[in-house]
Amino acid sequence: MTSIDFYFNAEDRLQVACRLAGKALAQRKRMLIYAPEAEIASRVDRMLWTWPAIGFVPHCAAHDPLAADTPVLIASDPQTSPDCEVLLNLGAECPPHFERFERLLEVVSGEESERQAGRSRYRFYLERGYEIANHDLGKEQTGE
Repeated sequence: MTSIDFYFNAEDRLQVACRLAGKALAQRKRMLIYAPEAEIASRVDRMLWTWPAIGFVPHCAAHDPLAADTPVLIASDPQTSPDCEVLLNLGAECPPHFERFERLLEVVSGEESERQAGRSRYRFYLERGYEIANHDLGKEQTGE
């Protein structure tokens, strides 16, 4: 069964997404970043070229010819299901076919509309019997 991690109270969810992509890369796990909104997909693509400050996370679009050899993929298409272990959701809804992945990562900011959408996804997963690990990024930022 897919393990699910919720990262909530993110100050900047795309920066957290880049950090998580870097962690997946370091652990040699292939990641698919699901960003159904073109603007979000474009922003995370640009950020990954400059994150971390002294490097970048190798990535490309899921439909790119280099996708098979690239550790981090970005997809807007729900039908895309490449051979990746980790799925990071940047959409407001539950990502389609999330159960095909070993891990699902959800990043939620403190913005009210995002929090509401995050709560809805959280309930969806709980109602289906998924265990969820919670990570309060607000506590990390304040040092608690």
